[in-house]
Amino acid sequence: MLGSAVAAGAVLSVLTPALSPAVHASLEDSPKAVLDEAWQIVNREYVDGTFNNVDWQAIRYELMSREYTSNTQAYSALRRALQRLEDPYTRFMTPQQFEALTNQTSGELSGVGIRLRKDAATNALVIVEPIPNSPAAGAGIQSGDRLLSIDGELTDDMTLDEASERIRGEEGVAVTLRIERDGANPFNVELTRARIELTNVFYDLKTDQNMNVGYIQLTEFSAHAAEQMQTAIQTLVEQGAEGFVLDLRGNPGGLLDASVAIARMWLPSGTIVRTVDRVGTSENIRATNTAITQLPLVVLVDGNSASSSEILTGALRDNNRATVVGSQTFGKALVQSVHRLSDGSGLAVTISHYFTPNGTDISHRGIVPDVAVDLSEAQMRQLSSNPERFATLADPQYSRAISVLQSDVLTLRQTRQQLSRPATPNTAPDNVGTQAVRPTEILVRP
Repeated sequence: MLGSAVAAGAVLSVLTPALSPAVHASLEDSPKAVLDEAWQIVNREYVDGTFNNVDWQAIRYELMSREYTSNTQAYSALRRALQRLEDPYTRFMTPQQFEALTNQTSGELSGVGIRLRKDAATNALVIVEPIPNSPAAGAGIQSGDRLLSIDGELTDDMTLDEASERIRGEEGVAVTLRIERDGANPFNVELTRARIELTNVFYDLKTDQNMNVGYIQLTEFSAHAAEQMQTAIQTLVEQGAEGFVLDLRGNPGGLLDASVAIARMWLPSGTIVRTVDRVGTSENIRATNTAITQLPLVVLVDGNSASSSEILTGALRDNNRATVVGSQTFGKALVQSVHRLSDGSGLAVTISHYFTPNGTDISHRGIVPDVAVDLSEAQMRQLSSNPERFATLADPQYSRAISVLQSDVLTLRQTRQQLSRPATPNTAPDNVGTQAVRPTEILVRP
């Protein structure tokens, strides 16, 4: 899913069909006000001016002419209307769903900072890990702790979603968790909810095939992803990385602005992406000479790499900045704008189509890697059941990425060696001095 704070395109004037006085009066009351609000956004911004050959004016009359006894009824009617566009990305969200999406794309949440899983054997809620710099981490919550109750309510029959909903809440408000830890009696921990920045970038300096490999995994393009990516690249360069593997496998996308900002960290020049709105207005988004490094780069993708992941991958590949390894990507070439409606619900509406720098439309086709490495079902099961093998030489896609990177790094080493050798004496007159060639600078900026 792509979201953007700026929607390219003209604002269209609209003529709405005549409505009865009773219908006009009903517009003042929720939920009809929300229905009309959503209808106006789609009418103004939707990428297809024909609305999939649906009479969108008639849809408004149909929505406004009905009586609704609850928000649920109105929401259902709106969803049915949007389905006629046959665009799964233009969709309505309840207030709860919109809040979850907002937390996801903002890269923040209000809570105590724990990741949970359901133990299949015991049905217990188990803490996978506390999020760094969170109230849970500060209180000493550990991976493997079992969550017995939340504010005195037993978690035995709670789903993951139900438990997460109870733990999240208003910043500054306390919640009490009862914890069971191996070798100790259960104990209570009172935690005060806080605003927590989620980590979407994970990085490490690896030594594989006699190379210092800067490995970066980007899980989502949230509002904090770009600053986290900048920290990762700069840290790994300072630690002596000779090349990078950027892992976008399983990354579903996120904010358009984040994908552009991250592309500019890798790409010194060239087009990043081209977007086209419903009236044919085209916008080319370009690199701005702000690349942090020009070291060799391999990008890892799979069938769940979508949207912003594909924008970044396409930009790096089409500009010959990176080699793409893995399996064919998802194939989502549409940009959405996300709106908060007056009752706290939300609407995502497709506003434009995008193309890679070479003009490729990846809709439903995705990006085919330069080096295809498809995993068998057995290999995928093995990686999912043994996560410690992920991004190691036991991971077939990562292993192939290392092989590709090794060739580029060796070439770079040879080039550096040649450039660092003293210049060969020439036959110039004695009064003309010679100057040694300096090694090239790899970093564009610190």
